[in-house]
Amino acid sequence: MGAVKFFAEVFVTLFVIVDPVGTVPLFLSLTSGRARRVRHRLAAQAVLVSFLVITVFAVFGQTILRYLGISLPALQAAGGLLLLLVALELLTGRADEPSETRNVNVALVPLGTPLLAGPGAIAATIVFVQRCQGWPDLVALATGILALHLVLWLTLRYSVAILRVIRDSGVTLVTRISGLLLAAIAVQLLADAVRSFVLAG
Repeated sequence: MGAVKFFAEVFVTLFVIVDPVGTVPLFLSLTSGRARRVRHRLAAQAVLVSFLVITVFAVFGQTILRYLGISLPALQAAGGLLLLLVALELLTGRADEPSETRNVNVALVPLGTPLLAGPGAIAATIVFVQRCQGWPDLVALATGILALHLVLWLTLRYSVAILRVIRDSGVTLVTRISGLLLAAIAVQLLADAVRSFVLAG
């Protein structure tokens, strides 16, 4: 049951960070004027890039931290602050939305990274890897990351239909709720980091 709970925590946290529904307007803006087939291909490429970036940091993130001498509480505090900034951005609205560029593969940049696999998702993934205590947790983490990217792919692939159903007001509502949940997760990370620092001291 612990692995199931960990999977749910991984999926929900990464879901509210990446904000698939809130990404729909950005995806449509970046791919405006493209044929449906091309949009489908760009959606798949963007999700693949995001998955590869997050996987690389999940596998090698701990090695990087050990090399730099960074502790888990320090990472949790930094991740909490970073996630709080992302949450505030979701709550207040995205200020700068990138526009479509013809001569650049938008599936790689900015869609794949940093819009999908951004600093918040990377920091959260490294924290989750640090918290894994065995193979069940690792499997739950991998499954959560896979499930998130499956939802991402479905969301981007059917972005036009989704936007037609929920409209701009629906996207705004989902984005604000995601920001609120992410803010709570960020505060919890900061509280855990402070507790660890106090106990260690």
